[in-house]
Amino acid sequence: MRIGIFGGTFDPVHLAHLIIAEQAREQGQLDQVWFVPSARPPHKLDQEVTSFDRRANMLALAMAGRERFKVELLEKDRPGPSFTADTLGDLHRLHPEHEFLLILGGDCLPDLHLWHQPARIIEQATLLVARRPGSPALSADELAATLPGLTVPVRMQTIDVPLMEISSRDLRQRVRAGRSVLYLVPKPVEVFIRERKLYITPA
Repeated sequence: MRIGIFGGTFDPVHLAHLIIAEQAREQGQLDQVWFVPSARPPHKLDQEVTSFDRRANMLALAMAGRERFKVELLEKDRPGPSFTADTLGDLHRLHPEHEFLLILGGDCLPDLHLWHQPARIIEQATLLVARRPGSPALSADELAATLPGLTVPVRMQTIDVPLMEISSRDLRQRVRAGRSVLYLVPKPVEVFIRERKLYITPA
């Protein structure tokens, strides 16, 4: 099967995440999209992050009944930072029969050379790049030029997604300020946040 891998902190998951995943599924002709919550995000090691289990629970609530979406928990018990290259390696080891495509925002590409072992990422997955309207992404050749020592060609496909200014950080601030997140997160996620009093105190 062709599997889209959508990694992130998802603190909390919101509707823009789901829209990107659905557009990736459709335009990338994917059989499924697997959401992979990061256990220890490398760029947030000095920040407090909501517990892995609660973030995974919110993801499960968000995609209940969606057969093409799945929550993959393989990063939960892996020690050390949650590096994408390692996650893709584990996925290939556990599911050698599948083809994996990594779902990324186009704004990530200029910084991909700063990620942990970016060449391994390119070796293990086609990049499925969500392009914002009016914001051109790097081409495969332009991206390859930023990755010295790359020994394989960059496999990349772009998808168009609606322009959505929704961020998990803004949602946490809204909840903390007592503001509504209605229509910004799935209703079950909104209820989960309210019942467990998430994001009430600053992280």
